[in-house]
Amino acid sequence: MAAVSLSVSTVKPLGDRVFIKVSAPQEKTAGGLYLPDNAQEKPQVGEIAAVGPGKRNDDGSRQPMDINIGDKVLYSKYAGTDIKLGTEEYVLLSEKDILAVVS
Repeated sequence: MAAVSLSVSTVKPLGDRVFIKVSAPQEKTAGGLYLPDNAQEKPQVGEIAAVGPGKRNDDGSRQPMDINIGDKVLYSKYAGTDIKLGTEEYVLLSEKDILAVVS
């Protein structure tokens, strides 16, 4: 079996999917206590790294995406597929799983 080397620049989402770089999990509570790795929650905020061409309409044309590369977004907690490239964590998910753009 051949080894495949992936990087962010080689991943291009299809359809209405987006590739999101996950923000680092919160390591400290509001009270100042440090959390161990197994107690940290999966973050729901990330930055768009790549965007697909958009969903096809019934007439065959593409519906443009509402988000752009570089946008910070809030997405559903259990949505998408987790992908690890090197030391960075990413999520590949559908545009409908994005809840909001964070400014």
